[in-house]
Amino acid sequence: MRPFVLSPRGRRLSFSLAACCALLGATPAAPAPERRAAEVEDGYDLWLRYRPIADAVRLAEYRAAFASIFVETTSPTLDAARAELERGLTRLLARSVTTTGSVMSDGAVVLGTPATSKVVASLRLAGLKQAGDEGFVIRTTAVGGRRATVIAANHDIGVLYGAFYLLRQLQTLRPASNLAIVSAPKIKLRMLDHWDNLDRSVERGYAGKSLWDWTHLPDSLPDRYRDYARANASLGINGAAITNVNANARVLTPEYLKKVAALAGVFRPYGVKVFLTARFSAPIEIGGLKTADPLDSTVRVWWKTKADEIYRYVPDFGGFLVKANSEGQPGPQDYKRTHADGANMLADAVAPHGGIVMWRAFVYSNEVPTDRVKQAYDEFKPLDGKFRENVYVQVKNGPLDFQPREPFSPLFGAMPKTPVMMEFQITKEYLGQDTHLVYLAPLFREVLNADTYAAGKGSTVAKVIDGSLYKQARTGIAGVSNIGDDRNWTGSQFNQANWYAFGRLAWDHTLSPSAIADEWIRMTFTNDAAAVAKIRGMMLTSREAVVNYMTPLGLAHIMATGHHYGPGPWVSNAGRPDWSPTYYHRADTIGIGFDRTATGSNAVEQYFPPVRARYASRATTPDSLLLWFHRVRWDEKLKSGRTLWDELAAHYSAGVDSVRSMRRTWDSVKGSIDADRFADVQNFLRIQEREAMWWRDAAITYFQSFSRRLIPANLEQPAHDLAFYRSLRCPPNRDKPRCEQIY
Repeated sequence: MRPFVLSPRGRRLSFSLAACCALLGATPAAPAPERRAAEVEDGYDLWLRYRPIADAVRLAEYRAAFASIFVETTSPTLDAARAELERGLTRLLARSVTTTGSVMSDGAVVLGTPATSKVVASLRLAGLKQAGDEGFVIRTTAVGGRRATVIAANHDIGVLYGAFYLLRQLQTLRPASNLAIVSAPKIKLRMLDHWDNLDRSVERGYAGKSLWDWTHLPDSLPDRYRDYARANASLGINGAAITNVNANARVLTPEYLKKVAALAGVFRPYGVKVFLTARFSAPIEIGGLKTADPLDSTVRVWWKTKADEIYRYVPDFGGFLVKANSEGQPGPQDYKRTHADGANMLADAVAPHGGIVMWRAFVYSNEVPTDRVKQAYDEFKPLDGKFRENVYVQVKNGPLDFQPREPFSPLFGAMPKTPVMMEFQITKEYLGQDTHLVYLAPLFREVLNADTYAAGKGSTVAKVIDGSLYKQARTGIAGVSNIGDDRNWTGSQFNQANWYAFGRLAWDHTLSPSAIADEWIRMTFTNDAAAVAKIRGMMLTSREAVVNYMTPLGLAHIMATGHHYGPGPWVSNAGRPDWSPTYYHRADTIGIGFDRTATGSNAVEQYFPPVRARYASRATTPDSLLLWFHRVRWDEKLKSGRTLWDELAAHYSAGVDSVRSMRRTWDSVKGSIDADRFADVQNFLRIQEREAMWWRDAAITYFQSFSRRLIPANLEQPAHDLAFYRSLRCPPNRDKPRCEQIY
């Protein structure tokens, strides 16, 4: 990610603000009023729509099972759980569902922990030990001769997570009888990283301005903040870094800490801790010191004093997220210190309060004469074991930068003495941003399932980050947020699915992309089985489609420079080689690809031997990563029997065909989706098809200038010559009419 901030978009989604749904409940204490059946939907409700159940059999079953709510004590989090169940059950069952704390009726939902509920304590439920600090048990049982559904946990937050789980069961029409569920998160820290600036711009944000209205905080706390926390809690997301990693030191001043404290107060009942990004040079910029050297005693005292101040404002402050010595950001290397020196200084400051430091491993420099994808490993691998115990090294899923497809980062598995946490990007900086339908769960699972061989076969990336591989207690996963102040939160309806999928996989990385998609479709759009199957098929093929029409066969980083929207494989003057697409594809008249074997940059050496051997050999490297690791002649035959040139052209064409198929599929579910959101998605898919064609034709005509080969006659031919595509300028705010005039 190179620093770049999008201006507010001129284009907005095609819904009418006058028809927007009422905000969900204003406080945890009371459900929102009922909605009119004919009310137009706009996406604000996300997957928490709670629309009346149309299936008569399921409705009768649910009404019998969930007639009331029984809670013996209160707390902010138990109040949130109760309110969510009141809201959800009342709407789903189309009848009033109320709460009692004294008399339990038949069909009650019992909420509590052994410490807060005599009923829960008396049941001695099996599974509570397995549930741990945040998990929950849902059990159908009898209490005093009456049928009850118990949602129990060891702490209140688990009860809230269990309430959302139960509502998900109902929304997706799953059986409600004989429930015996135990669920606990596999990863302890599950958080969103917001790249939001204090002026409300969002770096790599494609859904409007920042949610955080700093001008009116702390006095104004719109319901949207609570609904944000509700949505995260429904997925088990328990942390949010609310400021950009390209940090502004002002957020650490009392002026802003008051505002941060107000947000933390809204999030707290929902189990979402606030984290801040720390600018390494803050002691100079806001502290009046002459240095930020992490080994300087005055600097260390300054950070300790600042941490103490932050915790006075926010007692449950999570800690700091830090980007240092990367893309011009200040850091310890400015003083000839290591990343460990810098991270440990901050870790010592927050440790007395239980805080942590997440130190990003996204580092590279054009002054280092080596392959950019090697630099993070080269800098961090030697530091394993030198970080404080409350330091996490946060590593992007791949060694480059959130590309449509990359191999997993070799740092996963390479630091057994250090908690290494995953960083995925939910906002699709390189995958069509808000415009293109790309469901990211297959990408996430592809990385999580990758075998590092760090401790032998089966040492998957998932086992590294959940701590099971090296028996680590501190574990974490982060997703770079795609959320803004657009009414539908994420800029387009289907982008909501990526927020949802990240949260579900953060809780349980064994879930399948298909199962997650099924849940999201049913909760967001419809329970019509035929429509669900069609939409699920669209979603599951969408990631491979974008790889094909953007970066097939292991190509990477050939997007237009700066805003990364649209093709730019010809760019060679971006100010430094490793910001230019030509650095990555290295096309000439002989062939294309980046040699990362022993005859090239030898990046394969950073992987454990079985992975190294697989990628070092042309014969065993999968075609999907071929040009990432190897330089290949245009006339070389691939596994398909086609030449590299013909295979490249076929993949680009297949990507466009996939988008056309997605459009036809979406058209076929008309009538199963409300008209406004159906039309909204239809418009985006129309844009995506045109831009997939733009990608295909611009890339293939450019590479043809090197291969000097004909595009196979059975494939659709480009509409224009290379000069035309090179002349196109689609600006950062993506003035769509100008881009769409291509076809």
